[in-house]
Amino acid sequence: MKVFNLLALSTLMLLEAYRFTDETDRQALLEFKSQVSEGRRDVLSSWNNSFPLCRWKGVRCGRKHKRVTLMDLNGLQLGGVISPSIGNLSFLISLNLSDNSFGGTIPREVGNLFRLEHLDMSFNFLKEGIPISLYNCSRLAEFYLFSNHLGGGVPSEIGSLTKLVELDLGQNDLKGKLPASLGNLTSLMEVSFTTNNIEGEIPNDIGRLTQIVALQLSANKFSGVFPPSIYNLSTLLFLNIFGCGFSGSLRPDFGNLLPNLEHIYMGGNYFTGAIPITLPIISNLQVLGMEDNNLRGSIPPSFGQVPNLQSLNFRANQLGSRSFGDLDFLGALTNCSQLQVVDVGENWLGGDLPNSIANLSRNLMYLSLQTNFISGSIPHDIGNLISLQSLRLNQNLGNITRLVYLYFSNNSFDGTIPPSLGKCSQLLDLRVGYNKLNGTIPQEIMVIRSLTTLSMSNNYLSGSLAKDVGRLQNLVRLSVAANKLSGELPQTLGNCFSMEFMYLQGNSFDGAIPDIRKLVGVKEVDLSNNNLSGSIPVYIANFSSLQYLNLSINNFEGMVPTEGKFQNSTIVLLFGNKNLCGGIKELKLKPCIAVAPLMETKHLSLLKKVVIGVSVGIAFLLLLFIVSLRWFIKRKKNQKTNNSAASTLESFHEKISYGVLRNATDGFSSSNMVGSGSFGTVFKALLLGKRHTITQRTKVSPELM
Repeated sequence: MKVFNLLALSTLMLLEAYRFTDETDRQALLEFKSQVSEGRRDVLSSWNNSFPLCRWKGVRCGRKHKRVTLMDLNGLQLGGVISPSIGNLSFLISLNLSDNSFGGTIPREVGNLFRLEHLDMSFNFLKEGIPISLYNCSRLAEFYLFSNHLGGGVPSEIGSLTKLVELDLGQNDLKGKLPASLGNLTSLMEVSFTTNNIEGEIPNDIGRLTQIVALQLSANKFSGVFPPSIYNLSTLLFLNIFGCGFSGSLRPDFGNLLPNLEHIYMGGNYFTGAIPITLPIISNLQVLGMEDNNLRGSIPPSFGQVPNLQSLNFRANQLGSRSFGDLDFLGALTNCSQLQVVDVGENWLGGDLPNSIANLSRNLMYLSLQTNFISGSIPHDIGNLISLQSLRLNQNLGNITRLVYLYFSNNSFDGTIPPSLGKCSQLLDLRVGYNKLNGTIPQEIMVIRSLTTLSMSNNYLSGSLAKDVGRLQNLVRLSVAANKLSGELPQTLGNCFSMEFMYLQGNSFDGAIPDIRKLVGVKEVDLSNNNLSGSIPVYIANFSSLQYLNLSINNFEGMVPTEGKFQNSTIVLLFGNKNLCGGIKELKLKPCIAVAPLMETKHLSLLKKVVIGVSVGIAFLLLLFIVSLRWFIKRKKNQKTNNSAASTLESFHEKISYGVLRNATDGFSSSNMVGSGSFGTVFKALLLGKRHTITQRTKVSPELM
């Protein structure tokens, strides 16, 4: 009977194979091609009747029946929609359409592919829900729909895919709660629902997944405490519940219950209490991330006994007691030869930095101790950490030539900034703010052309801002606020063409604002609380990206521009400059009374010159008139005298000749001279029996010539 049944089943399969020939598959694929966007259809140029079906691009056939068993179009950047005809490929075992640009929905006809074992439609633009019919594909072992726009919930029918080994529905828009039927997937080894909008508590049935090695639930909206059912998954190697919204404390025996974990990502939750003391007994642990929680207490030094530890992240918790001894665990970590990352910033750790920190793994690339209560100085031998690329924490730092990020802000470090930092030619980001550093800003730092951020605010730095700051042409952020810097701002500041944020407030800088008209991309400028003077440059009004300008509490003077950015009082602050005036009324500055007289003086000066000129001209003309009048009167007078004399002479001339006159005066003899003067000489003469006087001029006037 069993033999008969086996023969019957074989016969049915043969009938099905020959009833649906490869022509069915050919037509299904050609229909699929027709729905591909026209611009990318040429990628499937081999899909035509002149090529054998089994040699079409991305197509493989079974050896026995020559039917399509594999369709792999991964990464061809195809667009359009997925044709329902794909459901006619009844012998299909593997379907891979990942890394394309297909839109629309998943055809419900995919549920007809009952032989399907591998389905991958990741990295597309598929939307709406996952069709229920798809859960008819009971042979599915690998099911990937990662990174689409799929909505709806995860239906309970998913529990029918009992042969699933890998399930990835991450990075979609799935909602609702996870169904308890997930517990039916006992063959499941890897599951991901990361980055969705799934809510509620994790069902206890998930504890039945006893074969699971990777569980990813991160970036959802779960609630409740750490799922107790997860403690049952002793096979777990990879656990990611970052940003899930879980709360409560963790069991002290965490490490005993999950002894095989290699990667733990539990950051971004609301966990409280202490770090489970048994975590360090997980001998294969490589990565532990518990940042951004509310954990308290100390960091167990026993982490130094985890030989394969590569990354330890407790940033942004409440660990430590703000006292000595909080950093003892750092000394213990020197046993971890594979250690690459240590981040314990933004906690309550106190005390001096242990000298043993210089003995940490030479593979260490990232060390963050920022925003704690650490005091003292950096150990001299820290330069031994030759692989360090990011130090978020002063001597010998220049030996770490690979350093890219240097942060040791928000602590209590004192001393000076080492000039040897100038050797860190790859440094992009240098932040040493909010410490107790003193001395000057090393000029050697100004040769690090790669710098994009230079932050040294809130220290006790003195001296001036180096003139070579203009060499930092990649500098985006400059912050030296709240120090004791002085002197004039360097003119080269205007050469930092990439500048977007400039914070120089709270110092004693003086002089005028240098020419920064080339910093057209600047967004925020704070020069407040200094001794700067001069006028406010008008070109600042045209900085199109400017969002904040604070020039308050300085000695600026003159008229405030009223154009461009200066029209917005919400982004411009000018108070505390007693000699500024004008501007828009919202700035509440005094009217430019002090400026107007200056302008009037200029006008009055010009007017005065005109008045003086006119006055001088009039005086000259008046003087000329008086002189002319006097000359005219004198002339008239002279003319009258001359005319009188001329008349006498004429009367004599009419009757007496010159010879008669000469004879009458005895040749103008001195015996007949009556007298002489400047006008001439007077003679007496006897003419016609009458005595006359005759005047002889010493100079003959033109009238007598």
